[in-house]
Amino acid sequence: MNNELVINAHPKSQVSEAIKTIRTNLQFSQVDEKIKTILITSSVSGEGKSFISSNLALAFAQNNLKVLLVDCDMRCGRIHEIFNLSNEKGLSNLLIDDIKKFNTYVQKTEYNNLFVLTMGSVPPNPTELLASEKNKKLCEELKSKYDLVIFDGVPMLDLTDSLVMAELVDRIVVISAYKQTPVEMLKNTIKSLEAFRHKIAGVVVNKMPGSKSKYNHYNRYYNE
Repeated sequence: MNNELVINAHPKSQVSEAIKTIRTNLQFSQVDEKIKTILITSSVSGEGKSFISSNLALAFAQNNLKVLLVDCDMRCGRIHEIFNLSNEKGLSNLLIDDIKKFNTYVQKTEYNNLFVLTMGSVPPNPTELLASEKNKKLCEELKSKYDLVIFDGVPMLDLTDSLVMAELVDRIVVISAYKQTPVEMLKNTIKSLEAFRHKIAGVVVNKMPGSKSKYNHYNRYYNE
């Protein structure tokens, strides 16, 4: 059992309850439109983006939704490690193949209702692949086949990949780390998403001390 999947290993913990709260907040943000796609991003690496993506995907799956978690970090994604899956072929490989064959690339996890599309082989041009017309069509195809698609993106201030994905999703969640992410850096991340401000669901402050309840801070920082 992977200890990172706390929503399964420790369902009654503060961390799990916090992740369920994030799930609930996202569900209640569906006022004018149904949310089908969510991008999880951060400012820089090491803030816990993949941890949140994986547990949030599992939380939605436990709520009887058919969920697909897509690893969009085609440079150093680790979703396959979290779920102990093969990464022989994944998103990068699919985008140079016929996207109609996506079912042969998607892997079922050991958890009910939860499927994963890993990063795949490291390509020489990940940004170009994500910005391709093929990827846009793939996103539409996936939306039609799953109740919810969660994209684990790359950090905003390192590369432009997540900006490309921001255009294709319904909501964006930004992960920051308690006493690790400088406020100015977080502001720059939000500023870089200015064109998609209406899609930002909120900011999750990760890695908080136990007494402050880890991972439980969810707010609308960008409005401050």
